[in-house]
Amino acid sequence: MIRYRADWLLPIVGEPLRNTWIALDRGRIVAVGRDDDRGAGEAIDLGRAVVLPGLVNAHTHLELSYLRAAVKPAERFLEWIDQLMARRREFPDPADPRIIDAAREGIREARQAGTAVVGDISNTLITVPLLIAGAMPALVFYELLRFNESDPVGRVQRARQQLDALPGHADVRTALAPHAPYSVAPLLFRAIRADLDRHPLDTSSVHLGESQEEVEFLRAGTGPWRDLLQKIGTWTDQWTPPGTTPVEYLARIGFLDRRVLAVHGVQFSAPERARLAALRVTVVSCPRSNRYVGVGSPPLAAFYEAGLPVAFGTDSLASVEDLNVFGELAEARRIAPSVPARQLLESATLTGARALGFEGEFGSIEPGKRAALLAVTLPDRVEDVEEYLVSGVRPADIRWLDARAS
Repeated sequence: MIRYRADWLLPIVGEPLRNTWIALDRGRIVAVGRDDDRGAGEAIDLGRAVVLPGLVNAHTHLELSYLRAAVKPAERFLEWIDQLMARRREFPDPADPRIIDAAREGIREARQAGTAVVGDISNTLITVPLLIAGAMPALVFYELLRFNESDPVGRVQRARQQLDALPGHADVRTALAPHAPYSVAPLLFRAIRADLDRHPLDTSSVHLGESQEEVEFLRAGTGPWRDLLQKIGTWTDQWTPPGTTPVEYLARIGFLDRRVLAVHGVQFSAPERARLAALRVTVVSCPRSNRYVGVGSPPLAAFYEAGLPVAFGTDSLASVEDLNVFGELAEARRIAPSVPARQLLESATLTGARALGFEGEFGSIEPGKRAALLAVTLPDRVEDVEEYLVSGVRPADIRWLDARAS
């Protein structure tokens, strides 16, 4: 057993604790107590630091890490998309060592920035062995997309066979996910939903309500998204615009429920937010990425006001400068100053863990859970530790606690 003592401890499931020790044994949390508990024994003193659970990055694309700084910030979403597609065409082989090495480095960087669990979007599944090797717990969403898919059921069956062929690993789980309403045929959405229903422990994910162009496309079938689909040869005249909002569209076809993460939601209206809350859908917000790709800031405070579960993600290094979830918290604080810091921290820990199916192991400081714990150094001037943690924390100020038995 090993014991640590710190000025502050944030259990997430309760009030911050002052002058506290925590006992860890064989990778698990054993107990938490106060300094005045004289039966606690000797402890390693972390001094002026706060101990909290490792963060959860609920939405990222690690396989795009090789595009860091290669795709520039854009004023319009489709400008960013054009850049992204052009750069990806330069690397046609997903097993290119540059792609693999960058993804491996992305996992290492995420760990250094305090990430304990990731929700990773993959089109190739190359990150699965990298996450296993890097000891990074993850839910990997095998993302399918094609707007004019001629065999949606067969496509999903083949994708499921690929997942079934992967080596099983308790910490690196997989599931199928559609990309977005503008890139996935309605029957492909239904086939993915049918697969989700056949696997009751799985969770899926979808990019939803990210841009105004998406809203226009679903309402009228016009605009830049239709132009792009026609340009790349995936448009089909058999598709009829649903004439409604992104949330209502996916709700009508039966895709949305509590086992689906809705990522971004920048364009969600009040009725859409209420509909998602009724369906118990978790919204994963990536505020820095939203600004980078030109879609604006999400209505973050309104998500909380609607009673929506909110988690955070960094998105990929093609649309954000680093994989530090503390950076997302700082941007969240900037755009939603009315949301309590404690609520933002819960989103970045326990809500994210719950959304990915890891809440039994991660996301809070409770006896029996894994000791995936951070100690963040606090400057002398800090009095409100929760507010400090949502102001932006550098990896240099983060230490992972050693939970091995002494």
